[in-house]
Amino acid sequence: MEQARATQDPAQVSARDWDERVDRASRKLPERAQRMVAWLREPARFPVRLLAAILLILGGIFSILPVLGLWMLPLGLALLAQDVPGLKVPMERTARWIERQWRRWRGR
Repeated sequence: MEQARATQDPAQVSARDWDERVDRASRKLPERAQRMVAWLREPARFPVRLLAAILLILGGIFSILPVLGLWMLPLGLALLAQDVPGLKVPMERTARWIERQWRRWRGR
């Protein structure tokens, strides 16, 4: 099913697809990390998520500095998407595009 979703027409992407992707990804984490992600995704944790998302996005923007890196930007956007439904569809489309590129690159 995961493979079928990844090859779906990008025009058929929904916010629910992004939520399911996050659920699947979090199930692959170690148990302690799963609990942390579940805690962070609780609706009452909005202030924590917002602060963490802003800091991660800023860290991604200033990736030329030591310790900070470009990896922080998509993680911050993913956190922000939890509370901004309009970000879920673009995040899912981007994830699908990355998967297609990865499969194409690996096929060479």
